[in-house]
Amino acid sequence: MEKMKIAFHTLGCKVNQYETNAMMQQFIEKGHEIVEFDKKADIYIINTCTVTNMSDRKSRQMLRKAKQKNKNGIIVATGCYAQVAKEELEKISEIDLILGTNEKNNIVKFVEDFLNTKNKVKITSDVMSQKEFLDFGCVTSIERTRAAIKIQDGCDRFCTYCIIPYARGRVRSRKAESIIAEVSELVKDGIKEIVLTGIHIASYGKDFKEENGLLNLLKELNKISGLKRIRLGSIEPTLITPEFIEEIKKIKKICDHFHLSLQSGCDETLKRMNRKYTTEEFRQAAKRLREAFQHVALTTDVIVGFPGETEKEFKQTYNFLKEMNFYKMHVFPYSQRKGTKAAIMDNQISTEIKEKRVKELIELSDKNERKILNSYIKKEIEVLFEQVEGEYIKGHTTNYIEVQVPSFQAKENDISIVKVTNAKDKKLEGTVI
Repeated sequence: MEKMKIAFHTLGCKVNQYETNAMMQQFIEKGHEIVEFDKKADIYIINTCTVTNMSDRKSRQMLRKAKQKNKNGIIVATGCYAQVAKEELEKISEIDLILGTNEKNNIVKFVEDFLNTKNKVKITSDVMSQKEFLDFGCVTSIERTRAAIKIQDGCDRFCTYCIIPYARGRVRSRKAESIIAEVSELVKDGIKEIVLTGIHIASYGKDFKEENGLLNLLKELNKISGLKRIRLGSIEPTLITPEFIEEIKKIKKICDHFHLSLQSGCDETLKRMNRKYTTEEFRQAAKRLREAFQHVALTTDVIVGFPGETEKEFKQTYNFLKEMNFYKMHVFPYSQRKGTKAAIMDNQISTEIKEKRVKELIELSDKNERKILNSYIKKEIEVLFEQVEGEYIKGHTTNYIEVQVPSFQAKENDISIVKVTNAKDKKLEGTVI
C-alpha cells in the first residue's frame, strides 16, 4: 500500500505500551509515517484496555474521538477490550477493524487486507488455546534512558475480579535468548535501564517447566555490559522466598524497588479474591526484602470495596497497610467487571462507601510518601536523569524516587550523585555533586 500516516493511542499497562511500540515499528518498516494522535492521519489504531469498566469506557471514547479527526480515516480497535468485547465494539459504526491481542503481530497485513477489500473485519483468535509466546523480536524503544521489555504474556491465576486471563490467555514465556538480544540492542542505542514487564512476570519460565525461570533470566541480563539497571515490574509475594532473596542479592544491577501486588490486607477478602497468599506471607516477603536491601522502596496495589468487604475487613486492610509503610499505594475502588466471578457475588458495596474508603487509603499513602521523602533530605543518592522540564532536569533513583536538579547540572541519560536539599510535590530536589 502507498505511504500513509498512522496514529496510535494506548490505554492501560506497560505491556500495551510495549506492544504499541512494536506495532509502530511494523508500520515504519513498511515505509509509513507515525504521527501524533491529535493530528490528521489515514489510520488510527487504538490499543484498548479492559481492566475496569472505566477502561472500557475510555476505549470506546477514544475510538469515537479518532473518527472526529478524520471522517475518512480508518479506525482500528485492538488489544484486550477488543478481545473480550467484540460484540460491543461492533455496535460502534466508526470502527473498521477489530483485532484481538494475538493479532497485533500481523497488524500491517490486516490493515492492508482491509484496504484491498474495504470489508469490515473482526478477528479475535482464541487466546486460551495459544501455547507459544508471540515474539515481536527487537523493538525499538521510544525512550532514551529506560525501556520496558515484555518477557511473558498471559496469567493462570484467575482472580475473581479480573478479566485479563480471558483477554490474554494462559502463561506464555519469551525465550531468554530473544530477551537478551533485545536488551543488548537497546544498550547499544544508549538505554541504561530496563523494566521487565508482562501480565504475570513471576510466572516467567513456568511453561518451559523451568525452575527459577525469572531468577535465571535476571542472572543472564546482569552480564550485559553497559546495562546499568534492571527493574522488575509487578510481582507477587509468593515469589519472595528465602532462596530467591539469597540469589537476587547477588545481582548487582537489580533495582531496590519492588512493586508487590497486595489488593487487600484482610485474609477473608483475599480468599474471596482468589489470591494465593495470606497477609502473613506478604508480611514475611516485605520483611525479607527490607533485610536484603538497605534502601528498598515497596509499592503496592489495593482494591477497596470488594464484594462483601465489611467495615471490619476494611479496617484490617487499613491497619495492615499502615504497618507495611509502603512508599506508594495505588488505590482503586472495586469495579464490577462482567464475565468475572466477583461481578455476581452477593453484598456489592455502594459507590459512596467505596469512595470514602479510597479517600482514607490515599490519605494514608500520601502521609507515608511524605515521611519517606523527608527522610532523604541531606542524603546522597544516585539518579538516572531522563528529561528536561522547564528549568529542571528530572530522573529516578534505583528505588524509583523522582528527583530534580537545575537543568544545567546534568544531561539526559547521565547517572549522577545528588545531594538532597528538599522534598516537595512528591519528589526530591537537590544538587549534583
